[in-house]
Amino acid sequence: MVRQGYKITKTSKKMNNRELLKQIENELNEKINLPLKETSKNLVFGKGNPDAKILFVGEAAGKNEDEQGIPFCGAAGKNLDKLLQKVGLILHDVYVANIIKYRPPENRDPLPSEIKAHTPYLLKQIQVIKPKVVCSLGNYATKFFLARGNVEEMKNQPGITQLHGQLKEIKIDGLKIKLIPLFHPAAIIYNRTKLTPLWEQDMEIVKEEIKKI
Repeated sequence: MVRQGYKITKTSKKMNNRELLKQIENELNEKINLPLKETSKNLVFGKGNPDAKILFVGEAAGKNEDEQGIPFCGAAGKNLDKLLQKVGLILHDVYVANIIKYRPPENRDPLPSEIKAHTPYLLKQIQVIKPKVVCSLGNYATKFFLARGNVEEMKNQPGITQLHGQLKEIKIDGLKIKLIPLFHPAAIIYNRTKLTPLWEQDMEIVKEEIKKI
């Protein structure tokens, strides 16, 4: 039995989502030649509820994330926590991950080849969790999902400024999801006055969709 490229063995049929995600994380750790691994301190895999119906996906790990091996653990993570609380959500209600599992040097934009190399592992996470709603955080993550994970098509997709808060029903890797693009929590640090009200407004849309799950 194959689940979109993720082989389910007789043993793993009995695994719960947490164990399946750990299996993927171990697989990532074993990939010696994965781009960005050599220049990073830690793998940044994911955090939150492995059975969550809502998944938040950012672009890549930053400095704090690289230090601790946890996504969204710095200032951006604190912003995310506060914004979740405003609509009655906590970390246990969601799962949080990035497309790129290691930090690009100096937080530079990831190269297309790097995105391609890391994409299968995000898709495996999605196939395990099977979220009903995916919130793409920022420009890169939004373009990634609109392109259905096709890196070459990302450049042809509209950006977050145009699409934030707009519900899109898409299919990625055979799984139907509701996509809600959101500004990246890090962007709010630099433009709090303008972006915080937009984020709160967009999160109300997320809240309404969660009620339907």
